[in-house]
Amino acid sequence: MPKKTVEEEDLGAMRAARFGRVKNNLSMGFVGLPNVGKSTLTNLLAGACHAEAANYPFCTIDPNEVQCIVPDQKFKYLSDCYKPSSIVPAALKVVDIAGLIRGASEGAGLGNAFLSHIAAVDGIFHLVRAFECDEVTHVDDSVDPIRDLDTIESELCKKDIVTLATVLHGEKERVRKEKGLAKAAEPPLSEAVSNAFRKCTELLESTTPIQAGEFTMGEVEVIKDWGFITTKPQVYIVNMTKKSFIRKGNKWLPKIQDWVKAHGGGQIIPMSCEFEQEIFDIKDDPAAVKTFLDECTAEARALGLKGPQFVAKSVVPRIIRSGRAALCLQSFYTAGPKEVRAWTIQTGCTAPSAAGVIHTDFERGFIKAEVANFDDFKALHNGQASMAKVKEAGKYMQQGKLYVMREGDIVIFMHNVTKAKKK
Repeated sequence: MPKKTVEEEDLGAMRAARFGRVKNNLSMGFVGLPNVGKSTLTNLLAGACHAEAANYPFCTIDPNEVQCIVPDQKFKYLSDCYKPSSIVPAALKVVDIAGLIRGASEGAGLGNAFLSHIAAVDGIFHLVRAFECDEVTHVDDSVDPIRDLDTIESELCKKDIVTLATVLHGEKERVRKEKGLAKAAEPPLSEAVSNAFRKCTELLESTTPIQAGEFTMGEVEVIKDWGFITTKPQVYIVNMTKKSFIRKGNKWLPKIQDWVKAHGGGQIIPMSCEFEQEIFDIKDDPAAVKTFLDECTAEARALGLKGPQFVAKSVVPRIIRSGRAALCLQSFYTAGPKEVRAWTIQTGCTAPSAAGVIHTDFERGFIKAEVANFDDFKALHNGQASMAKVKEAGKYMQQGKLYVMREGDIVIFMHNVTKAKKK
């Protein structure tokens, strides 16, 4: 399997992050052709059979939403330490969107509805089929991931071209109204709007996602409000056979990597729904799961494939974490004898904004945040379910309004909201 650098993996996410909404309750949506495994993988991510996984092109018509628990060793450690009566982990909302087909942007299949569902999510899990199976039909009668990638990218770009025309019309109408111009007059658009429109047009007409373009900060601010699909961060997931996944090899993977690199970059996660389903079916028997994984690892070793990358394990946790990372989300924790909870915030969030995730009064009346980073707590707490040892070591900090939250912060917020006096 071709090795990618961290820079290559992060490139697409960094470019797309410019256009993202600043919210804590963002969602990822599965996009792909029919019968590539979207509903099956949605079920696996959620840990239950929420979506109807059937061998029929439009078995998922309305978008199916699930909340996927975010795998988090730090949260588990805090829960095991404090042993509270209530634990609330972080979750990622994932939407299973029905399969697109060629011509969807013009209404083929159930295209217009499906494209609107894609527009409603904040990031895309682009699922690609790289497995042969006579029992699972392919909408184009043969397996070719590159053709499928081209089909999906083309339909998304065509939809954005339609959106761009609508946006330009609305922008011109707004300027005419502001300047009192006649309807027949050609209104003067700002330099940022004109350049953004020109660059977006060139990208989309060459079937290149907008997120791959070079834009000034002013142009980015303009584009953010235009509601394009191809500005959304994408994580590419390649669904292979169990055999290919165990070998960590598939004839399509190098070609898929080249395609992704040429279309704006992004993270690629090879996986196998077949492999993951077998684990899911025996998940209540840890011994059986271990035996299954050991057998898969032994199968790879028998082929001469050794090393940590060939140790068989589920990639479901990695997929969920990659979705959160693509949306620029992270967690902070509140921990005590009554409850341990992971709270979701955007990367770069300040302490008052993080406090507001718990309650708006906490942000409005923010005084300070008492913060210990998880790594310091783990190294110093000496088995105690308290911050006493952390305080003794000088690692329990008081932070003000300008403090930028870090992944893994354990926090207590101090606030004071006084009611207005009655007149």
